[in-house]
Amino acid sequence: MDLLTPLKRYWGYSMFRPLQERIVRSLLAGHDTCVVMPTGGGKSLCYQLPAVASEGTAVVISPLIALMQDQATQLAQMGIPAAVLNSTLSEAEQTKVMTQARAGAYRLLYVSPERVARGDTMGWLQQVPIAFFAIDEAHCISEWGHEFRPEYRQLSKLRSKFPDRPIAAFTASATRHVRHDILAQLQLRNPDKYIASFYRPNLRYLVRECQAIEQMELLVKALQSYSGSNVIVYSPTITRVEETVDFLEDRDIAAVGYHGKMGSAERRRNQERWMSDEVRVLVGTIAFGLGINKAAVRAVIHLSLPKSIEQYYQEAGRAGRDGESADCVLLWQKRDAGLLGFFANQITDSAERERAWERYRIIREFVESRRCRHRQICAHFGEAPKWEKCDACDVCGSAAEWMVKPSPVFAGKGSGRKRLPAQPAAAAGAEAEELREYLQGWRRAMAKEKNVPAYIVLHDSSLEEICRRQPKFYAELLEIPGIGERKAEIYGQPILDALEKFRHGNRAAGSAERKSKPADETLRLLGEGKTLEEIAQLRGRQVSTIVSAVANLLETGQVEFQNQWVSQDKQAVIGAACGRVGFERLKPLKDILPPEVTYDEIRLVVGRLRREQGQKPAAIPA
Repeated sequence: MDLLTPLKRYWGYSMFRPLQERIVRSLLAGHDTCVVMPTGGGKSLCYQLPAVASEGTAVVISPLIALMQDQATQLAQMGIPAAVLNSTLSEAEQTKVMTQARAGAYRLLYVSPERVARGDTMGWLQQVPIAFFAIDEAHCISEWGHEFRPEYRQLSKLRSKFPDRPIAAFTASATRHVRHDILAQLQLRNPDKYIASFYRPNLRYLVRECQAIEQMELLVKALQSYSGSNVIVYSPTITRVEETVDFLEDRDIAAVGYHGKMGSAERRRNQERWMSDEVRVLVGTIAFGLGINKAAVRAVIHLSLPKSIEQYYQEAGRAGRDGESADCVLLWQKRDAGLLGFFANQITDSAERERAWERYRIIREFVESRRCRHRQICAHFGEAPKWEKCDACDVCGSAAEWMVKPSPVFAGKGSGRKRLPAQPAAAAGAEAEELREYLQGWRRAMAKEKNVPAYIVLHDSSLEEICRRQPKFYAELLEIPGIGERKAEIYGQPILDALEKFRHGNRAAGSAERKSKPADETLRLLGEGKTLEEIAQLRGRQVSTIVSAVANLLETGQVEFQNQWVSQDKQAVIGAACGRVGFERLKPLKDILPPEVTYDEIRLVVGRLRREQGQKPAAIPA
């Protein structure tokens, strides 16, 4: 069967990535299939293309509602009928999708594992002309996986209910043990197995243990060195996300946050601002990133120890999906290890607690051992590299200049890797950068008009290629990778018009007037007599985030302590505790204070005492 024609027609690519064609042909031949392919390897095409080439509907089971919706939207824009069935739809919309699915109206139907687990689902699915099942994030089915989801266990019913339909399992991060569990749980029959290498030579792993103040200083240096590039910063808690965003904004580094306590509209808006290059730095908890389709991420920076190698590999692997050099930075503190141990001990199930401690042991060994980082990761996933030294991690001698001195540009020492510039790799002079900014602005405006994410309008790699080739004719545009026939019909002429306007002198609009810095905004609201709770509400922050900011302002003498923040009795008790154990760290104080004294109250009193004793303020209170 000719697969290159639909690949070019719908996706705009003239060749497959490694393993993709073999996986597609396995599914078309009706074989059960297990695919382990790192983030950015092109997994979604492996089930989308056979769905287009098959008779019937591919049912894709995914735990990520936002990703399902984005993929269905993208497929529709490519001219491929697709739909999503989940709890975000009204009853009437769900009924319509189910009716059309029974009529074979869709090439792909996306459903959640929770939907499959519902008692009524199997009955109507048996009326759908199903070509095959594709199970994304398949590691969630295994208790040995780092993201075990009990509802995934229900997927074992698929084999008994649909004995003649192929089942394909896809995951980016599964150890040998988890892979065996996937095959057993899904009852895959003599499956074709495709396991891509876990070695990603364009990534550089840099690990550093540091103190809290040093960590934030290093973060600022790092972001200054990646100026003009997209960066993800992973922070361990919601409060730390908000504190870090404010910390960076106070230092003129634009950043947006992403965490589970934000409203879904705000999360979506912040994600889209980052995806469309409006803001280059996104600070998020682990809630951010699954299914993120952004290729040109130059660095992923972790501010705490991940709970497992699998989690770290998945999150760090969001860097450099365009194949260009990128950095995976892990700035960890000793207290992170204690926190992971504490959470492991809270697990009541003994087997799961044992697995958590095993994950802890492995991630601790990863950061503390002096063995090649790439080799450690490959070995963890059951791969045995033939090389001993990667020249692309700190252990093997590669270094970032910003880790040792302030510098806007850095490169691997003797690694043979491409130099990592301070702006995106395709830039060649001021005009090229102006064109990129202009097209990014055009993409943002078009995404807003169409009410779709920016990457659905134009993928990063396609935008970079347009900047490089600067096509003048429709036929030239069709040669850009990632622009298929349908996308060219929708966006081709607008892209050519935008390029023509740029040639005639149009440039990106200047950035909007900068809002006041977070610290200045907090100071202003304090001056207006607002309570800490009111400031948190007005600034869209957790109260604990505002408390940390005010504690810093107390330490630097920019505000006076207000007795209504902490009662006189508690001030006296906290002061006495500080006299016993000092006030360098908050946890020893919390441990000896009565339980009704909160961390927020301790922070505020300690801020005042540090100022009175003339101590240097902390970057972010520990």
